[in-house]
Amino acid sequence: MRKEFALYIITKHGLEIAKRLKKSLPDADLYVSKRLIDKAPEGSYEMGLPMGPTLKKTFKEYNCHIHIISVGAVVRMIAPLLENKKVDPAIVCVDDKALFSICVLSGHVGRGNAYTDRVSEILNNQAVITTASDVGGTLTVDILGRDLGWELEDMDRNVTRGCAAVVNEEKVLFVQESGEPSFWPMDKALPKGVEYATSLEGVNPKDYEILLIATERSNVRKTHKDHWENSVIYHPKNIVLGIGCDKDTPYEVVKKGVLHFLKEKAISPKSVRALATIDLKKDEPALLELSKEFNWPIEIYKAHQLDEVEGIENPSEVVKKYVGTRSVGEAACLLKAGAKKLLMPKKKFSLSEDGKNMTLAMAKLEHPSRQEVR
Repeated sequence: MRKEFALYIITKHGLEIAKRLKKSLPDADLYVSKRLIDKAPEGSYEMGLPMGPTLKKTFKEYNCHIHIISVGAVVRMIAPLLENKKVDPAIVCVDDKALFSICVLSGHVGRGNAYTDRVSEILNNQAVITTASDVGGTLTVDILGRDLGWELEDMDRNVTRGCAAVVNEEKVLFVQESGEPSFWPMDKALPKGVEYATSLEGVNPKDYEILLIATERSNVRKTHKDHWENSVIYHPKNIVLGIGCDKDTPYEVVKKGVLHFLKEKAISPKSVRALATIDLKKDEPALLELSKEFNWPIEIYKAHQLDEVEGIENPSEVVKKYVGTRSVGEAACLLKAGAKKLLMPKKKFSLSEDGKNMTLAMAKLEHPSRQEVR
């Protein structure tokens, strides 16, 4: 896990600016040149000059590096450390008079633009952001919906072409099969050139420079090959898995079962929002490991909460006799999703020689389209 902020200071004016930033960013680490370290805030790190060895050590340890140093100097120092936009941290430069906060690297994926705005607000200076989509006030294709939890199906496929299309105000279609309508501010019309639909049916992909598709489906390539080839696909977090298993069911059984049913329903694992189950299973090792590996939080419910849920398709008095509710998986996913009907009713999966098995049900969070909200 990276820490959030590192500040680098080599001048007396820079140290005063860093002290201002530190008041609003208390967890930031300060790296201060040797001749200024005695005047630096307590806990600052002494930094040798040249800075290269320090940056080589710290570059991957922080999400955002704030240099109170000239842009040219910083560019030369970080150049050997760069890999790609998927992993490179944000770099923000502030001049020695704090007139400007400048985003130098990772404006989108690394949140550099957002960090720059934050630094600019603290210092009450001019933010300098050169990313075309931000300057032009249009969709940021590479991070669209990220604050809502959306994930790109493939960070490399067609993303650059999609960014160019929206910046150049070419004909783009956003197809929202699922996900929150607030991917773009609800009080604003979509940017120039961007059209909106809720289905791929009747859409000719050749009519558009690019399609931007928000869906939980993993099979667009199979069902709409031409659309897929001309698209960027996002997976909103809108699927809840209601899960149960026998005590001490092996993890490989649970994992394979979940992935089997997701594939069977053509649901991307990236669209899973959470697991949901009964409190009796809150410490079940296989469920905890599943949550950890896939970063799926577990929602825990008491038996009486589950027994009141409507929309259950497979109620069982036998289950109620042992755990206090007619349903675990089906009820749990419906409750967490706020849904009235199941996307997949309870199914059982087992590979264990001792007969231990897991059960899974699915529900989908339903969101209104932009037209319905507006």
